[in-house]
Amino acid sequence: MQRRHILTGAGCALALAATHRNALAHHGWSSFDQNRPIYLAGKVKAVKWQNPHAEIVVTVTADAVLPANLASLSVPAQTSSVDGAKVLAAAQLPRRRGDWTIELSPMTRINAWKVPQPKAGDTVSAVAYTFPDEKGDMFARVEYLIIDGQLYGLRSNPA
Repeated sequence: MQRRHILTGAGCALALAATHRNALAHHGWSSFDQNRPIYLAGKVKAVKWQNPHAEIVVTVTADAVLPANLASLSVPAQTSSVDGAKVLAAAQLPRRRGDWTIELSPMTRINAWKVPQPKAGDTVSAVAYTFPDEKGDMFARVEYLIIDGQLYGLRSNPA
């Protein structure tokens, strides 16, 4: 006897909602303004060190400044698919201050880079991309993460 699985209207709605949420949670770079890298630095408020992407909530204060040496940081050679020097030189402070959620790469890259897991109260910085005109959530996708002076190129794997 063959069994048929029939989804009710409510079941279909739940399945569609779950699929839509997963699609939003895992996205590419196209929704971010890659012509305007922003520099986010501040104290860590919260950390989610998990798949599919680690996230850090960083509090960017009103008196935040762009470091004078940002453009001169050494970019890892394996990130050559991204013009790191150009990205760092173009970085600017965000227009909005407060709590920014920064999304890192998948945990496989985080682990390969041996990125130390920050904890609440630590200071971190990142060069990242956010939505065009900084509309919507204060959310950014990280290109370069800087912890304790070490720059990690999160769109690549270490050599």
